[in-house]
Amino acid sequence: MFYWLVTVLVLALILVGFNVYNYYDKRNRTARKLERIRNKWARPVNARRNFKLIAAYLNAEDNPAKLAYVTAEDLDLNNLFNFIDRANSKPGKQYLYKKLFIPETNIENLLRFDKKVEKFNLPRPDLESFEMELARLNNIDAYYIADLFLKKHEWLMIAPLRFFVRISGIAIVGLIISLIAVPNLACFGVLLLLIASNIAVHYGTRNKISTYTRSLPQLVILNNVAKKLLKKVSFEADEQVKESINKLSGLIRTLKLVSFESKLADDPETLSYAIFKFIKGLFLIEPLMFTTSVKRINKYRDNIKVIYEYVAEIDSLIAVISVRSGLPFYSKPTFFTEKQEMDLQEMYHPLIYNCVPNSIHTHSDEGVLITGSNMSGKTTFIKSIAINTLLAQTIYTTCTKAYKAPLLKIQTSIRTNDELSENKSYFQAEALSILDIINQSGADEPIKSLIIIDEIFRGTNTIERIAAAKSVLNYLTENKNFLYVSTHDLELADLLDNEYAVYSFEESVSDTRLVFDYRIKTGVLKNKNGIAILETIGFPESIVEDAYIVSEELKRKYLL
Repeated sequence: MFYWLVTVLVLALILVGFNVYNYYDKRNRTARKLERIRNKWARPVNARRNFKLIAAYLNAEDNPAKLAYVTAEDLDLNNLFNFIDRANSKPGKQYLYKKLFIPETNIENLLRFDKKVEKFNLPRPDLESFEMELARLNNIDAYYIADLFLKKHEWLMIAPLRFFVRISGIAIVGLIISLIAVPNLACFGVLLLLIASNIAVHYGTRNKISTYTRSLPQLVILNNVAKKLLKKVSFEADEQVKESINKLSGLIRTLKLVSFESKLADDPETLSYAIFKFIKGLFLIEPLMFTTSVKRINKYRDNIKVIYEYVAEIDSLIAVISVRSGLPFYSKPTFFTEKQEMDLQEMYHPLIYNCVPNSIHTHSDEGVLITGSNMSGKTTFIKSIAINTLLAQTIYTTCTKAYKAPLLKIQTSIRTNDELSENKSYFQAEALSILDIINQSGADEPIKSLIIIDEIFRGTNTIERIAAAKSVLNYLTENKNFLYVSTHDLELADLLDNEYAVYSFEESVSDTRLVFDYRIKTGVLKNKNGIAILETIGFPESIVEDAYIVSEELKRKYLL
């Protein structure tokens, strides 16, 4: 009797100690989570991002408005996302990433989005309560929730294996009870064989069903988070969300083991979670989850999508507030429906620290030609125009003091490389890129284009480059597109005459260094400092002298 009492007491102490440990561990982790949320507010989050998983939600979208791959590369969209990604959940990241890649062409949709953003212009303590709730979905497994509604799920396992999965756990429990009651070597052998079989099945099926089984605990968390958010904020589509939660309630109830795991999955670093992972493998819980739930998941895919997008959008709305709070200054865009002009005041590039702001005002019947030497700022300037147009038509926020323009389709030709594997030269690749822009910028296009071209036709000789560039640039402005082109070819300014406004970025030479002010100026580049730079940095005098002589000869020959 004494030994039984000691045993019970020891077990009770272990249980109490375990609960005390979990209590303080959870409290500490909650405090750390809140500290992370506070530290990242209004500033970029320096973290490694799995763009393959983040882009899964975007890649499933077949939308003609989606930015072309070349434009996304030209504008460094992944780096831009790194800057604006303040999301607390993995679905929030996926939603924000997709939004960044699909510029809106409906003003009413943008106004509705901004109205939602303003709902979260709350005191920080109130906003932190939303962020803490959303952070429950920050586990990497939450990336896989989207897979539940993006595709239809198949069985993936043959019928005999599904039957084995259903009965193996019950058989193990029965054998253990039998051995406790009547120790038997044969039963023990069968138990060991069954455990070995379960481990083999667990690891054998894990890769096939991992996406599915990883997402189910997160689906339960998503459902719980949505319920909490519905109590805190209201939107027009709330009834649809409530209806989807109600329809999903039956599925959630059937996932009792998943519901238990979802509580642990909130904090995957705990000892409890590690123990449960072991039990999952022993009793084939993951394959069992799959076989018992796949039909129901297929049935409720649309409802899962509604709940996912509700939670993910709220996360992205809060991220936009954080971005706006951290910018030196910003403005909400004004979109023209009749005027065909762009007016950008004090515009800057959000990814460049202490970027010098510049302003420009142009019309669709007049292109913009920007001259300047390397590193003077011309490429950064034209990229800034494209990026701010994108931000205006996605998160309704611009890095300007004023942004006024029509809704535009963004097209770029900035980073063109040799495609040797496809037997294309640099010039061919560049020409194909510009041909694609021409084909999508016709006079009959319902949405006019913002076209950004950096160093047009740089891959061929001077005379043919200038001739081809002049013809292409005339054609594009005839179709009433907004066109910004950077170039070293100053003679283009004369050839294009009144069809293009000409601006320049200039630098001065001081001792052995270049001095840039990064301010845009009207008119063609006046300072031609290329050879002077060679002289100031120490090139041999004979080289500099010969360069000046050849330069004068070329000017006389080609009337430059």
